[in-house]
Amino acid sequence: MPVTRRKFVQQSALTMAATLLGGLTMNAASYRRIRGANDRVRVSVIGFSDRFRHALFPSFMQHYKELNFDIVAVSDLWRLRREEGAAFLQQQLGHSVRACRNNDELYEGGKVDAVFISTPDFQHALQTREAVLANCDVYCEKPFAETMEDARNALKAVKASGRIVQIGSQRRSGKNYMAADEFIKSGKFGAINMVELYWNVNQPGRWRRPALVSKCRQEDLDWNRFLMNRPADSFDPRKYLEYRLFWPYSSGQPGQWMSHQIDTVHWYSGYNHPRSVVANGGNYVWKDGRTNWDTTTAVFDYGPSDDPKTGFQVVFSSRMGNGDEITTEIYYSTGGELNLNTNRISPAGGLTEAFAKEMNMSAHLLPNMELVDRTAKIDVRANAGGDEYTSAHVRNWMECIRSRKTPNAPVEVGYYHSIANIMTTAASRTGFKASFDEVSQEVLVGGKPFKY
Repeated sequence: MPVTRRKFVQQSALTMAATLLGGLTMNAASYRRIRGANDRVRVSVIGFSDRFRHALFPSFMQHYKELNFDIVAVSDLWRLRREEGAAFLQQQLGHSVRACRNNDELYEGGKVDAVFISTPDFQHALQTREAVLANCDVYCEKPFAETMEDARNALKAVKASGRIVQIGSQRRSGKNYMAADEFIKSGKFGAINMVELYWNVNQPGRWRRPALVSKCRQEDLDWNRFLMNRPADSFDPRKYLEYRLFWPYSSGQPGQWMSHQIDTVHWYSGYNHPRSVVANGGNYVWKDGRTNWDTTTAVFDYGPSDDPKTGFQVVFSSRMGNGDEITTEIYYSTGGELNLNTNRISPAGGLTEAFAKEMNMSAHLLPNMELVDRTAKIDVRANAGGDEYTSAHVRNWMECIRSRKTPNAPVEVGYYHSIANIMTTAASRTGFKASFDEVSQEVLVGGKPFKY
């Protein structure tokens, strides 16, 4: 898609969303203050999760002294995790850390400038809204939202607040992904005509926490506060700790894995959401009571809403009964492919001279080239975990808190991947094609808004 067309489509979608949500421009009064270079940024942790402990925290530790940040509190509904979190952070940072039973207690205590949110999927948008209303900057794990109502309300609050929000789509801070974006937008790749996205594992314990489930007691946590705006439900430690297996607490594979990959499609193409989605799958392998599928295939149609004959197809496939978690992301044009597994651009499958001559056309073949310099040393610096992308992404957030510049994955990134996720959920749970209404900002099935 030409750059001018891409910009037009992107701006049109932003304008439509802004019209619906209203009043999203920020003013000087929305800022609590602009931090001085010597002011320490006081960070709190919302949800002492495995993701925080093994990825976000090691990434934070790589940069916090240089940028003058500190962690001062942890909020977790479960007493066990709350106490573990406070003890772990105190041991790592060398000072006491406030342990809060819930976010009301966290914000009432004051002295919080920013938060990491790494809680169950359905809580992310709701807790981002809470945080910006408390004048905090936010690093929010993906998926951003599992319902359009949550997504719209959070987007509106963030845009009105002027706070810095980084969505945990860490590919946005990866050098190879940035190089792919630059190459595609340069026009050298040609029009995207197909994208293949795969994410496969063979791990019976993926998203299971049996040892923790056995320790989880209702009297040790606030179950009703956990549910937030979800329907009333009886206490279930599996839903509390293994939420990725159960709707409406998570969409499972779309929210956890597809949200990363589909975001690159939005980034590279300039389209903010699919025109339509169909999906098929089921629980074919792991008969453990889960309600979210263990095998999913979703097919997306992307392109301008006013020209259904223009665009491209995206296929996302995920299976949990066979795979090595080497994710696949390949972009195709008539000239070849851009492969983010190998980080190579190549003429594979491109239009050769022999076939071009048949139609009086010229061959169109991409060059063989690397997206990034393979000889460059990758500086992960995450002795306790983490990865290069997450480290760079967390640092970008921290730097933007200082500068007040837009981070690599602002709130709109989460809003748009949420549309694709919710369309996939709607298609998979109803069996019908899902679409999106730009005016109402609703996911539609059979012409009606999808409701869980």
